[in-house]
Amino acid sequence: MEAIRGHHPDAHITLLTTRPFVDIAQRSRYFDAIEVDARPPFYDLPGWVKLFRFFNSGKFSRVYDLQMNDRTKACYSLFLKKPEWSGHLKGGALSCEKPVLMKSHAFERHKIVLAKAGIDVKIPDLSWMAADVTLFNLKKPYVLLVPGSAPTWPEKRWPALKYGALGLKLMRLGYDVAVIGTPSEQDVIDRVVKSCPGIHDLCGKTSLYDIATLARNAAGAVGNDTGPTHLIAMSGCPTISLFSHASHPELSAPVGDAVTVIQSDKLDDVSVDDVMKNFHPRKEAAA
Repeated sequence: MEAIRGHHPDAHITLLTTRPFVDIAQRSRYFDAIEVDARPPFYDLPGWVKLFRFFNSGKFSRVYDLQMNDRTKACYSLFLKKPEWSGHLKGGALSCEKPVLMKSHAFERHKIVLAKAGIDVKIPDLSWMAADVTLFNLKKPYVLLVPGSAPTWPEKRWPALKYGALGLKLMRLGYDVAVIGTPSEQDVIDRVVKSCPGIHDLCGKTSLYDIATLARNAAGAVGNDTGPTHLIAMSGCPTISLFSHASHPELSAPVGDAVTVIQSDKLDDVSVDDVMKNFHPRKEAAA
């Protein structure tokens, strides 16, 4: 979105998104207006009528479809007067066909599509994602650990006891160590905390803005293939991301200037030493 705003500095840009992303969209200041998409199911006629009226309000000369899925493709059919469409519509002047895009990393997909509109996409500046993190009492240099993942993907998790052992090793090297995650990951984080006395337990205590701010000042981070790891990497933190057979780094590895991916069919086979060999902390933050 930073690249799109930079390409259209004077345009009136409206974002269509779901409610959980409204706050972050507002704080980014990239948008002139934000419309909430309730994602009506196919049988919710009033919901689809509302979307139809929104799309045909006469305001939109171009649409950037950043999801590029079947649902957003269906949204195109709701426009009576078709706008320029950047996405994966077959034959569209600003679009690429889906089979080509699906072979590319998610970040690269956006670069490929937006390049057709003359937009150069770079890793975004997330400095606007700022928060007061002094309440966490982390002393530099510190390292962030992200041992969780969506509960439906337990195979994406490096064992909690290995995160604990890694934390102990980092603490012996002079680092403060913090573990972050959501309340749904509390059981995993409890096992890490129990096996690593002295670690900072930030489970359920950090917002996205906290995580980005912590990442900008961290010596490094180690995490599974999960949302916070991607945010940490994009914030410029040297990040080790652990991948199992359950996901494909060539399509979904974190994007950042200092990302190392370790992949094994079974994450149980990755040792603490394997991770430490790939730990390259930020020089100015090294212990």
